[in-house]
Order: sequence, then C-alpha cells, then structure tokens
Amino acid sequence: MLVNVMSTTRSASPSSAPARQACALIIAPHSSYRIAPYIDAARRLGVALVLASEGTHAIAANGIDSQHVDLSNVRAAEATLTALARSRQLQAVLGTDDVTVELAARVSANLGLAHNPPQAAQHARRKDLARSRLAQAGVAVPHHWRVDLGRPLGEQIAAVEYPCVAKPLALSASRGVIRADSARDLLAACARVDRLLEGEAQGEERNHLLIERFIPGIEVALEGLLTNGALEVLAIFDKPDPLDGPFFEETYYVTPSRLDAETQATLRASVSEACRALGLVHGPIHAECRINSEGVWILEVAARTIGGMCGRLLRFGTGRGLEEIVLMHALDLPRDAALRAGAAGVLMIPIPQAGILRRVEGVLAAERIPYIEEVRIEVREGYELVPLPEGASYLGFIFAHASTPADVERALRAAHAQLRVVVAPLIHARYVG
Repeated sequence: MLVNVMSTTRSASPSSAPARQACALIIAPHSSYRIAPYIDAARRLGVALVLASEGTHAIAANGIDSQHVDLSNVRAAEATLTALARSRQLQAVLGTDDVTVELAARVSANLGLAHNPPQAAQHARRKDLARSRLAQAGVAVPHHWRVDLGRPLGEQIAAVEYPCVAKPLALSASRGVIRADSARDLLAACARVDRLLEGEAQGEERNHLLIERFIPGIEVALEGLLTNGALEVLAIFDKPDPLDGPFFEETYYVTPSRLDAETQATLRASVSEACRALGLVHGPIHAECRINSEGVWILEVAARTIGGMCGRLLRFGTGRGLEEIVLMHALDLPRDAALRAGAAGVLMIPIPQAGILRRVEGVLAAERIPYIEEVRIEVREGYELVPLPEGASYLGFIFAHASTPADVERALRAAHAQLRVVVAPLIHARYVG
C-alpha cells in the first residue's frame, strides 16, 4: 500500500544568512544498484553528496565528490569517514547495502547523528543473528538451525524438518538460497553454497549456513522509514509469482498491495514488532514476509532500502523516488505530498541460462505494450550471465504504471513475453601440454 507522505514544517531561522547546502555521506559497495538512484535523488533535491566506495574512477566520472575506502577494513574505514564527515560538516550518513549499513551506523554514532545502534544494524544484516533475536522476542520466524561447514553435516542436520531452505548468513538478493526436500537434497545444497562462499565471505559467514523450515504462502515486501522507533509504511509490494523453490529468484513487484486491509494492518504490526526486537530505530527498512493461514512470518528486516532499482516505484504513489524520501528524512528536509495516482510495478528480468549474452531481442516491442514505462537492459552484450543461486545481478528491469495493480501485472507479463534473450555457451579453454 502506498501512503501519503505528509509535509512537515520547520520554523524559519531568525538569521538572514543563506542556508548552507545540505550534504550527506553515502557509503556503497562499488557494484551497488543504489548508487545511481541516490545520485539522481541528490540532484533533484539540490543536496550535495560525498560517495564513499572501493572504486573512484566511475564515481568521479559522474562529477560526484568521492572518497576511496577499503570496506574490508571496517576500523580504518570508520576512522577515515568519521574524520571526513567532521571536516565537511556532513549532516547525514547512509549505508546503501547490507555490507555498509553497520559502518554507516558507527560513523553516525561518532558524529552524534541520528542512527541505528551498530549492533542492531549487524543483527539485521546477519540472518542467523536476526533469527535468534526475533525468536527470543516471540516474533514469528521459521524454525531454524545453524550448521558449521567445517564439521561433518550428518549429525548437524539430523533434527532438520523438511522441506527446508539453506542460505548463507549474509548474502542478499536470494544468492545461495536453495530449497531442500530431503537430507540428500540438503547435503547437495550445502555443498553448492559452500562453493559459492569461497570467494564471497570470510570468518563465520564463510564457514556457516542457516537452515530454516520452508514457509509456504504468499510473499510480500514492505518498505518503510523509522523515526525514533516509529514505523512509517511507504509501500507494500505484492510478489505475484509463487516463490516455492528450488531457487528463489525475485521477479515481479507490484504496488499498491491487493491484500485486504486487515492483513495489511497485521503485516505492519508484525514488521514494527520485528524492528523493535532487532533494536532498529532510525532510517529506511526493507522487510520480506510470508503470509499464510498461520499469520505473518518475518523472513528479513534489513536496515536499508529495497534493491534492484525498485525504489523508483514509490514515485507513483508519493511523487518522489524512494532515495529522495530517504535523503529528505535523513537530512530533516520538509516532505511534500505530491501524489500520482494509480499502481506501479517492476519486473526484475531473470537470467534464463548461463553463458555469454549475445543480444536481447524484442525490447522495442516490449516498450510498445500499453502501460509500460521503460525497459532497461543492464547487462552488456559479450558479458557472462550467471543465474541464481550463484548469480548476483539481474538482466535488467521493466517498469509499468497503470490505474490498477492487475493492469500493471498484465503489462509486465506481456512485455516480458516479447523479449528473447540470446545466449551463447561459455567455453572454458584448457591447455594440454
């Protein structure tokens, strides 16, 4: 459900001096989908940005003030960014992705800015810590087990209930998430995720997995903002495709939700309860939930915005993209209520098979479908495609806007049907001496 973002008022300053330009620090991994939306949002608002990331060349090319940091060395990055923020008198610090939200919380704490407690940000990022914390607080989460990949798995999985889902402790976008219907399936899934984690994680996150009971039902996402612990719901997204496995690729997101008012109210209350249990009090949250006859189940509450360029969907209900709303909230800027009626949706175009992308045919035909706003192909020709559960990106995005959620969903499905993805096999050459 998209809700009205009410305007706020601020008292005029008695000083006649011109107001200093608002400036925020954004901390992002170099490959984040959210970098471009935050840059666009800052330009729309007239806000100055400093972007901290591992890379510098692409950022500098966009004319954005940048700071190189090593995100793998959290203590050094925290010291560097705290000193930078103090010298520049930055007014807000935001982490765009799971790997940067705890660092952003630490820098904000050093500066005395509104923030989530760093431990709460860490718990929200780590699936095992979040599950334990929520379960202890009585929040409905799947029954779960943590396994050590460095020890024999047979005894560790003896009590697991099937069907179940194996997942990494900290990866996002459904990477490494695999359903298993038997012990044999689960052992194969653990081995597959183990291989994936070789180059993606270290420490506990490299050597452990979370196993949890599979929860049947419909899946939804909730986007919100926390202010002093109070949750403001910005949108509820329906996911009309069933997500039953064996992998859990996210495709269609449509808003406003078609859930009845009572179910939406229960969803809001459940997510608010989860935020309190995790200790989250300030800034954006993105929640993933399952709903069935037993009620609302919390799968995730992340201390960040939704990914995959989906934040632009909020423009159809609030008049502003999600990153604009988050920046205005962080900088305490007045928010207007420029509403745009109707419904909106996005298809995160799935990668059909592994290989080398040759071309995507039918884009113009897809864009001619009524209610389609844009078709964006993000992967360039000649690049390797890696599908889930190992893959980390989407082929692209299709956006639609119509008067009803049903019209949006039909348009997205019709547009997707126009696309033909041509993929060449990936040939691994081997030298034989």
